[in-house]
Amino acid sequence: MTIDGKKIAADLLEETRQRALWFGRQPHVVAYVVGESTPPTRSYLNSKKRSAERAGCMFEETDSWSHLLEGDAALIQLPTTPEAMRMLDQLPLEKDADVLSKAAREKFERGEGYALLPPVVAAVKKILDSGKVEVARKNAVVIGAGFLVGAPVAAWLKQQGAEVTVVTLESGDATAALRAADIIVSGAGSPHLIKPEMLAEGVVLIDAGTSESNGEIVGDADPACVAKCSLFTPVPGGVGPLAVACLFENVVTLVQRKLDK
Repeated sequence: MTIDGKKIAADLLEETRQRALWFGRQPHVVAYVVGESTPPTRSYLNSKKRSAERAGCMFEETDSWSHLLEGDAALIQLPTTPEAMRMLDQLPLEKDADVLSKAAREKFERGEGYALLPPVVAAVKKILDSGKVEVARKNAVVIGAGFLVGAPVAAWLKQQGAEVTVVTLESGDATAALRAADIIVSGAGSPHLIKPEMLAEGVVLIDAGTSESNGEIVGDADPACVAKCSLFTPVPGGVGPLAVACLFENVVTLVQRKLDK
């Protein structure tokens, strides 16, 4: 089963737009962008802008910290400067739709009831839900321990009762761990790192890694892996668009909570 992340994202953005209509105004999202945008960064910002419009939100960019905090939600575009990384922890909890500040991450990691899920985690959850995949007591392998994918996904899988192994490119040969896995989530950003012969039949493989190879955006998994998988997400068109949609779902949730107070 190959997951169509674009279709799930489109449905979610429409649901989010319908929720936002009740506010009587568009949720205002401000993205902090410093320095000259690289082509991948510009592409991601353009994707966020298009998704914001489809979610019924207003999206703008700024290089002003004070203006950033005027929005309903404040995003700091990554990758960025060390200074901007330090700014992450200054984001108010009630504006942190990306769940990148220390306060928001700790709330999520504690599994608090009203904690937002980081967008990539929310995307992984929706993909598993769409495939009716049970997580509890499953053997899950997370490739990569990064800030945006590996660390939060591993934390969430543990919260759901999975037995989680985290492997990195520095861990050495991970073939044995991969062959024993029921669920694999990869965020290594290494082109076609995962080969079909590394996988058990029927594994769930969620590819959240993106990188460039010969001028094309590719994932961590060789596309031939789909033949071994009971559920597979392609790159592009899998986790990426869904994670962006989940970001704006978080934006609308933050506005709703503010209005409900």
